[in-house]
Amino acid sequence: MPDLLLELFSEEIPARMQRRAAEDLKKLITGGLVDAGLTYEGARAYATPRRLTLTVAGLTASSPDISEERKGPRVGSPEKALAGFLRGAGLTSIDDATIQTDPKKGDFYVAVINKPGRKADEIIAELVPDVIRKFPWPKSQKWGQAGEGALKWVRPLHSILCTLAVDGDVSEVVSFSVEGIESGNLTQGHRFHGKENFAVKRFEDYESGLKARKVILDLDERKDIILNDAKTLAFAQGLELVEDMGLLEEVAGLVEWPTVLMGEFEASFLDMPDEVIQTSIREHQKCFVLKDSKSGKLANKFILVSNLIATDGGATIVAGNQKVVRARLSDAKFFWETDLKTGLETRLYKLDNMVFHEKLGTLSARVSSIVTLAESLAPIVGADPALAKRAATLAKADLVTDMVFEFPELQGLMGRYYALALNEDPSVAEAIELHYKPQGPSDEVPTNPVSIAVALADKLDLLTGFWAIDEKPTGSRDPFALRRAALGVIRILADNDIRLSLRDIFAKARDGFAQSDDLMSFFADRLSVYLKDKGVRYDLLDAVFALGDQDDIVMISKRVQALGSFLSTDDGENLLAGYRRAANILRAEEKKAGTTYQGLVEGAHLHEEAEIALASAIEKARVAAQEAVAAEDFEAAMSALAILRAPVDAFFDKVLVNDEREEVRVNRLKMLTQIRQTTLTVADFSKISG
Repeated sequence: MPDLLLELFSEEIPARMQRRAAEDLKKLITGGLVDAGLTYEGARAYATPRRLTLTVAGLTASSPDISEERKGPRVGSPEKALAGFLRGAGLTSIDDATIQTDPKKGDFYVAVINKPGRKADEIIAELVPDVIRKFPWPKSQKWGQAGEGALKWVRPLHSILCTLAVDGDVSEVVSFSVEGIESGNLTQGHRFHGKENFAVKRFEDYESGLKARKVILDLDERKDIILNDAKTLAFAQGLELVEDMGLLEEVAGLVEWPTVLMGEFEASFLDMPDEVIQTSIREHQKCFVLKDSKSGKLANKFILVSNLIATDGGATIVAGNQKVVRARLSDAKFFWETDLKTGLETRLYKLDNMVFHEKLGTLSARVSSIVTLAESLAPIVGADPALAKRAATLAKADLVTDMVFEFPELQGLMGRYYALALNEDPSVAEAIELHYKPQGPSDEVPTNPVSIAVALADKLDLLTGFWAIDEKPTGSRDPFALRRAALGVIRILADNDIRLSLRDIFAKARDGFAQSDDLMSFFADRLSVYLKDKGVRYDLLDAVFALGDQDDIVMISKRVQALGSFLSTDDGENLLAGYRRAANILRAEEKKAGTTYQGLVEGAHLHEEAEIALASAIEKARVAAQEAVAAEDFEAAMSALAILRAPVDAFFDKVLVNDEREEVRVNRLKMLTQIRQTTLTVADFSKISG
């Protein structure tokens, strides 16, 4: 069975696009092959800075012959209908069709269409140019003049290698052309260490030929080499690599033959925060920082990755990188010292000129709202209102510092460093850093009360603000990260076991806020996502929210989790079945009578032992469940409902609800209503699926 090898050779592909592009190439080509009737045993895609490569093994030599019947109009149909049938079936004359008889519909025409299979190389020669022309690059460029050469690709495409290898050494070029670029069997190695062309037949000699010419095809292999060599080089100096997997992915996409070297900078730069040094070196020079393996403190050395095998052992490359790193760190040190001299509070006036949103005003106005809300939240979360106010006042001040202007990803963190350096209370400094958190499902959640107050205020002000101007997330569009903000509020409240009414807080966050129900529904959706990750069913959340006035995240979570635990037991499962039976009977009878069966159960109309026992059990369960819910002991509330299980089962086994005596029938229907109302103490069982 043939093996396909495809290489698209170009100028440097941005590192951030390479892995996705390789997967897209694999998906588009293999998908097209399958759609054309070919099958294969396996496929793998690769990416280097200058090439995308795909190998497809065990490809069928041709697509199968296909024969299909296409039903046409009845015999005797108008000429226009017959002509349309002939065009669609590809027939030249109605005599080429056969006639079949349907006992009900009579005689009708049928076209038998035979499609012969196509050879794999023909399919590939048609598929690959189409994929190249329509390739989904996030960004691409168009070059060349109109007509030949007017091709859109991420960077100029130089050559296309496309071979189909069969048994042994037999291999053929799949011939096609894409805007003047002819396919062939030639490629080249490293730009400097193996740039001569060489011919290949199949993937094995292609991969080995590249490696011999200083190109490692596999991105993950390049990553492993960089990581292992960097650790080894650091260990030899008594140091430890500060791992950065995002940077590792990027650097591996910048080189085809990674060479790991070590550079050095002046120890005086270590007076700056570690994060400043690491960010400056990473962002400007794509280098890794090192730390002392014993003290854990940052060292004045760094790891760089070159794409060259230098004749001087890398001395010139290291010297060049050291020069750039020193310059960048000098800039960072200037920013650091200038920001310290200026302080945070003296920069707040600059927020007056920064528009947060055209309908919500300046960033200064937003800070004012956060301050007010943080003060209100402070007593609820156990924070000092004065410290919460101070932290909220300074929370956004570092946005106008020189350091954060240069490195926006350091916002919050730099505010903390500056606050500590200027002798602010440590809890204020911590709140400045953590008020953006959590920003993801695995991100840190603030636990200090001052940090909690400011983080909640920041997120709730954001949510109520955008709800007030009707700028809500729609579908996959959420430009202001409101889903993340709501999930952040939920995680802060749940992880810290903080009890509060969200609707009350909405009102405090924004006077006259009229979107409480809609925003609460949004929180319900986010809470559903949060609890689903913890293994809780969405319908249980619906069952609790259906009770109404549920706006305490901690209480909702506890109630839902207790309900889930109860329903996983035999008592819970059987009580749910009994509830559904009662509800179904009631629904039918209420529809028939056009009324509901409310009111107290009358003892005088209780005749059967099973119904007497059920009436007693309902009263006991109702009282116990109400008391447990009032005490917020939801496990006890579920246990209270559990005593209904046996009496309900016995009632339906031994008692006929629709008794001939009207007063007895109505009394029993009232008892079923009481079952429904008793379960409503803890949840709306009608919302529970399964």
